[in-house]
Amino acid sequence: MSLKIRLIVMNFLQFAVWGAYLTSMSRYLGPVGLGSHIGLFYSVQGIVSIFMPAVMGIIADRWVPAQKLLGACHLLAAFFMLTAGLYGLQAGAAVSFPILFTLYTLSVAFYMPTLALSNSVAYSILERGGMDTVRTFPSIRVFGTIGFIFTMWLVDIVGYQTSSLQFVVSAVIGLLLGVYAFTLPNCPISTDTGDKTLFQALGLDAFKLFKQRKMALFFIFSMLLGVSLQITNGFANPFIASFEAEPLFADTFGVQHSNILISLSQISEALCILMIPFFLKRYGIKNVMLIAMFAWVMRFGFFGLGNPGSGIWLLVFSMVVYGVAFDFFNVSGSLFVDKETPHTIRASAQGMFMLMTNGVGATIGTLGAQWVVNQFASWKDVVVDGQTKSLMTGDWQSVWFIFAGYALLVTILFAILFKYKHIRTYGNMNTPAVDQEIKKG
Repeated sequence: MSLKIRLIVMNFLQFAVWGAYLTSMSRYLGPVGLGSHIGLFYSVQGIVSIFMPAVMGIIADRWVPAQKLLGACHLLAAFFMLTAGLYGLQAGAAVSFPILFTLYTLSVAFYMPTLALSNSVAYSILERGGMDTVRTFPSIRVFGTIGFIFTMWLVDIVGYQTSSLQFVVSAVIGLLLGVYAFTLPNCPISTDTGDKTLFQALGLDAFKLFKQRKMALFFIFSMLLGVSLQITNGFANPFIASFEAEPLFADTFGVQHSNILISLSQISEALCILMIPFFLKRYGIKNVMLIAMFAWVMRFGFFGLGNPGSGIWLLVFSMVVYGVAFDFFNVSGSLFVDKETPHTIRASAQGMFMLMTNGVGATIGTLGAQWVVNQFASWKDVVVDGQTKSLMTGDWQSVWFIFAGYALLVTILFAILFKYKHIRTYGNMNTPAVDQEIKKG
């Protein structure tokens, strides 16, 4: 089996684990009485990302081959996720927040570092195989999105959106990936350990990147944009499902299959990944990031204006621009970090990128989003076709417009403060665009 196919399998399983519950978990938590804790469940992903990816990146740089660490993390994450799913089934409507939250947190603590580790594994294997990461990785990473979509559809079609069985599905796939990761080619640890300080030996060199104005601004805006990352994952599904309370929309496809409708976001993401090499080479990192930021403005704005009936096209547009919003920053940012940092600290630098986006940024974003949502909406028992259902109803339009305003402010600040100019190259098409960023003046 070729290296590229092996990495495709890895990426497919990597994101299939996440897709099984990320966009539908809130639909399970609400009806079992944990609706007010949705923000906490999603913020855990950010909290553990503040330290776990960096720690695992340090370990992968210095002591344990990245592919083995990737496998170990997935096996542990799958064990705790399986336990959480089985507990939810056993407890029914009497779910204890401390128990479920603890099991879920332990699982996420080991899963989140794998997002950066899988990138490091892919980059290492591609480079050792003599392939260009900028040109090759996006076509591999797109299968991660396909894996995410696959489990989203699976959970929707089999009716697990409001059940803890979605956690079980995630765990089974995680176990498969945990075993598979140990079969991947070896990713050697750094052997450059000569006269190094304790700071360097621990792999903390990545923090020195903040001394560079370019990297400091990049990481700061990574955090600010990271605020937006988990908002729609946590609240898009309850928002769309809330329209079931209105007879006009109750039987629409979007309401009945909200996860499938939301999966248009991931389909768009899969297509947008393939556009990244072209946009990076032609427009440079600053313009690509600006495009991503403005796409977040449209993502939230279209949610505020749309509905599953006559306004379904606005919801579809929101899903379409998500691909640009997510990919143009996350994948391009990961490639940017890979090209701008020494090979001895790349895993640590990827961990730093994850810390700022999925760590600090996402934590602030999900907790802040929960507070905003609570001001305008709440979980209520609603009678639909003679059945009582728990739905989160309220003034969702104000919620989405507040988020859109925040994203617009970040976009304007980035355009003003990140003063780097792209020089387009017409010669060697193998020259990465990220290497062409220069400081004005």
